[in-house]
Amino acid sequence: MGRGVKVAVIGSVFAVMVGGAGYGAFNIVSALNGDGGTSGAGSAGTAPKKSGPPSADEIKETSARFFAAWEEGQAATAAGYTNNSTAAEPLLTAYGDAARIAGVKITPGTASGATVPYTVRAKVSYDGRSKPLSYKSELTVVRGVTTGRALVDWQPTVIHPELRRDDTLVTEESANPPIEALDRNGTVLTKEKYPSLGPILDALRDKYGDKAGGTPGIELVIRRADEAAADTPLLTLAKGKTGKLETTLSATAQAAAETAVKKYDNSSVVAVKTGTGEVLAVANNRTDAFNAAFEGTQAPGSTMKIITAAMLIDNGVTSMNGPAPCDNTAVWQSQTFKNLRGMGPNPNATLANSFLRSCNTAFVKLIDEKPLTDESLTTEAQTRFGLGLDWKTGVVSFDGRVPASGGPDRAANAIGQGQVQMNPLNMASVTATAITGDFRQPYLVSPDLDGRQLATAKGLPAGTASQLKQMMRLTATQGTAQEAMAGLGGDIGAKTGSAEVDGQAESNSWFTGFRNDVAAAAMTEEGGHGGDAAGPIVADVLRAGG
Repeated sequence: MGRGVKVAVIGSVFAVMVGGAGYGAFNIVSALNGDGGTSGAGSAGTAPKKSGPPSADEIKETSARFFAAWEEGQAATAAGYTNNSTAAEPLLTAYGDAARIAGVKITPGTASGATVPYTVRAKVSYDGRSKPLSYKSELTVVRGVTTGRALVDWQPTVIHPELRRDDTLVTEESANPPIEALDRNGTVLTKEKYPSLGPILDALRDKYGDKAGGTPGIELVIRRADEAAADTPLLTLAKGKTGKLETTLSATAQAAAETAVKKYDNSSVVAVKTGTGEVLAVANNRTDAFNAAFEGTQAPGSTMKIITAAMLIDNGVTSMNGPAPCDNTAVWQSQTFKNLRGMGPNPNATLANSFLRSCNTAFVKLIDEKPLTDESLTTEAQTRFGLGLDWKTGVVSFDGRVPASGGPDRAANAIGQGQVQMNPLNMASVTATAITGDFRQPYLVSPDLDGRQLATAKGLPAGTASQLKQMMRLTATQGTAQEAMAGLGGDIGAKTGSAEVDGQAESNSWFTGFRNDVAAAAMTEEGGHGGDAAGPIVADVLRAGG
């Protein structure tokens, strides 16, 4: 069965209901669905409507009835014990039909308040093959607003902890043969040892499984609602022949990246080989499966000043040792820009000094100089650094966005705010280009495997690259990156960044740096200054090398 074949999916109409939202968002459901009630689940009758949280007895009784109906394969009845039967019934039906799961036995654990943990044991069968299935999940019992009944608060995770909105379960011959992903030295990369690689390995299998020399097996998978996302295998009934897929990753660098991002929530990091563009490591620490390291679209803060400095040098506005006075404020078309708190003015500052201190006002003042226009930063980003040129990395990735902007956004873009969007992959590549002078599009899998064409750009003049590299060295040894990069040997350089985001109490922490022939970049959502969170992540990865 291919991805185009119709299978039952989780209803999305009530996607606003998450966590314990059975109280706040329940009115939406009850108006259309009678609190989930069906004739198979009983009725409140004329009994007084209850209110308040469900009692311990109600929690036990409701969960027990739901489990019993689920075990018996009675999808409609089980769905009737939830507060969203419209969404629950299709997935419960698919559980027994498309997923071919039977012999279900559910063992509840000890409830914690209204939340009941449980273990599911079952059997998956397909074409004469069977295999046991076992996993743990939990549900929460809430009070139905309209009927007052105790009901299971419906979430896809009730059925399996890895299910997300609109996903479904299917057992079939796999769409792609299994792969064994290898690092650059032949070390096997598994999602068990490198958890961040889980979604990436699935994506690599989805794209290259038929090119790696394997044959399909039979699997129970989560079919993602997003057709661009790869299936997530849960159980293999019959192994196919495993193909071997060589990647550019380094097991050593990947291990360091996995450990580093665990120190800060919502963090992502990428490391690349500066002379080739080969991706050495990619790691994310997130509660979802989003590959923010490759697909993120966030303002990069002052790490953008690498590109802006290159633009200023390439257009003859100033040079590393040329003037770039740092004032307390700078006004650009009625908008006032300031520096980070505590940064004193320096009217005699050079570009190198304003770069290593990350002085916003120096860069804002210089973008008004001739011959710069609204398009100058965009041209620099695309033609010199290869951004926005449809990168073909081997998996889904975003290749940066630096739009031509007028008004206040022209100044904001220059300091990594405004309309500029980047991710750690983009900024690691920017650093590699800055210190070598050559743009080499990052990639995870050699283009020789599938003949894809990598993006090209003309890169930087040797003089510009030399100045950028020296300014990054100074930043790592004397400037805002000094603390994070302390103790690293070899040829090192860096740039910090903090990007303000509407609605966030803290800015996003950005940091990019190099050590010898490895460049890395990281971003931590609400991590504060660049050196506070992203900086230590990058330093740890650079310390491991390639």
